[in-house]
Amino acid sequence: MVALVAIYALLPGQIVHLRRTDLDRSKGRLRLRRVGRLDHVIYLDAFTPRLATAWELQRHRRWPDSSNPHFFATRNDSGPPISAGVVQHLFQRVCLPAGRLRVDRIVDEARNSADPVRLMQLFGLSNLSATRHVLSAHPDKKNGAIAP
Repeated sequence: MVALVAIYALLPGQIVHLRRTDLDRSKGRLRLRRVGRLDHVIYLDAFTPRLATAWELQRHRRWPDSSNPHFFATRNDSGPPISAGVVQHLFQRVCLPAGRLRVDRIVDEARNSADPVRLMQLFGLSNLSATRHVLSAHPDKKNGAIAP
């Protein structure tokens, strides 16, 4: 979960809705399903699929007969995924609020690239949100070409 938030800036609500079939290890991709919008495809680094495999093995050891389709699941075999509150609680227990970690990641990328299109591609942000992050990271561009 930490890698998904710290590297790819996923929200707790996105994490809980991930399904096991959303991860394509052979192509190194993760699909985020978005209601009312096109799905967002994340191209993974080499490290994250290894973490995902380790989680799948751990999950299988804990609940060998589980057929729950969610990537992060409860003990309940066919039940719902874990809740966004549980994800937030897990991050708070290690003093890393997920929302803050997400924003830090997006702002760091905005500082380094100053390109709203890159933020849209990496994180699935809207044009307006990506532009706002770039402008907050580069206040000198407020009167430039990317200003809304």
